[in-house]
Amino acid sequence: MENSSNSDENYDVGFQPSPCSTDPNDQSTMSGDSFVYCRTYSSTSVFSEPVDDHHSCCSEASPSCSSHWSTKRTGGVVPQKQALLTRLVTKQCKNSNAGDHQKLDDLESLDLELEMMKERFAKLLLGEDMSGSGKGVCTAITISNSITNLYATVFGQNLRLEPLNPEEKALWKREMDCLLSVCDYIVEFTPKSHNLRNGAAVEIMESRQRSDIYINLPALRKLDAMLIEILDSFQDREFWYAEQGSMSANSTRMGSFRRVVQRNDEKWWVPVPCVPSSGLTEKARKHLRHKRECANQIHKAAMSINNSVLSEMEIPDSYMASLPKSGRASIGDPIYRYMYTTEKFSPEYLLDCLNIASEHEALELADRVEASMYTWRRKACMIHSKSSWSMVKDLMSDVDRSHKNHILAERAESLLFSLKQRYPELSQTSLDTCKIQYNRDVGQAILESYSRVLEGLAFNIVAWIEDVFFVDSTTRNQD
Repeated sequence: MENSSNSDENYDVGFQPSPCSTDPNDQSTMSGDSFVYCRTYSSTSVFSEPVDDHHSCCSEASPSCSSHWSTKRTGGVVPQKQALLTRLVTKQCKNSNAGDHQKLDDLESLDLELEMMKERFAKLLLGEDMSGSGKGVCTAITISNSITNLYATVFGQNLRLEPLNPEEKALWKREMDCLLSVCDYIVEFTPKSHNLRNGAAVEIMESRQRSDIYINLPALRKLDAMLIEILDSFQDREFWYAEQGSMSANSTRMGSFRRVVQRNDEKWWVPVPCVPSSGLTEKARKHLRHKRECANQIHKAAMSINNSVLSEMEIPDSYMASLPKSGRASIGDPIYRYMYTTEKFSPEYLLDCLNIASEHEALELADRVEASMYTWRRKACMIHSKSSWSMVKDLMSDVDRSHKNHILAERAESLLFSLKQRYPELSQTSLDTCKIQYNRDVGQAILESYSRVLEGLAFNIVAWIEDVFFVDSTTRNQD
């Protein structure tokens, strides 16, 4: 009787799990591959007698496992407890199998990510030269191209004010974390005072993240998160999209008919926003104005970081060698006369007089002004034997600022700055492209490409919001 009571007590309290309910992460007695084929712990179970090997295997989650144990156990069990244990074991078996399938899916996903990482690591080492002959580009250009291509993959087809797909969002975060992790190992040494046990103070060198990366990279990550948040805020919106020249599937939504709005631009591939026949509500317009202002500020911040990084890049000698001998011939006589003769130079007034009609004309003018600026700077330092940019930059502080070439160079710089401010969508100038092409600094390459793609995304968001406002205004005016 004592044995029988002890058996019942152990049964109620000391439940021994079956292989179906065993944690699949426990690798002490079984492997993940042979998990469903392992034996039960019949030799240690207190509520079942030893059974043969054929019946002791629980290969699938079914109630037969628990019913077999309940009929073979010693001692009586009340029906309520028996039914409760049957449901408990069945539930544990199902959860175990579900967890096992989830584990297999996670392993497959991990293997896929690992293969992608191997591919990117190989391209990075080979410099995008798959032949392995050593003719690939440098590491800085490879990382810059990787960030640019990743942006095109994730955001290239996303031309609407809507949240990213979960897969695309996860891809962007995962790949950018991998590419930006290089910055964790770009350090510089700084002196630091250290006190010894005897009280003596010594100076030691301490490594920390390079100053430009330490300042700019957290700011870019913040801007990145803010842009994703702006897109996520358009989950529930009053407008929708239709392809240019086609009827939208939701064109009759809310009793409205899609009106094709003819736009002045030539971007026919961009989806056309559609609004209800009565236009957007005041709440929706307020939300759009707020997000437009946020995206505009992000665009300015990203452009500022990008310009700062580009200004710190070394100017290639090939660009300096290609500069014209005369800055006046490069910029043209009308602009030169105004820049040279006027006492109070106004770049805004000069741009108003030029009547620039297209982005192509603006970019061409930017290239000519930039070339003239460096031509005049080089002439201001012609008394020195070397004319490389590193020497010019070091010697500019020694040049007489009242010199004609120095004044013209400063005015050309202010004109170029105003030109870029007036045309924020302006493409990269020839000098910027040349800097990126010949840059060998990995940290600068990462900061430049990251800020450039964020600048482009912020500008696109502002443009998409402007499209919605244009369609809304046109619809309300027609009504």
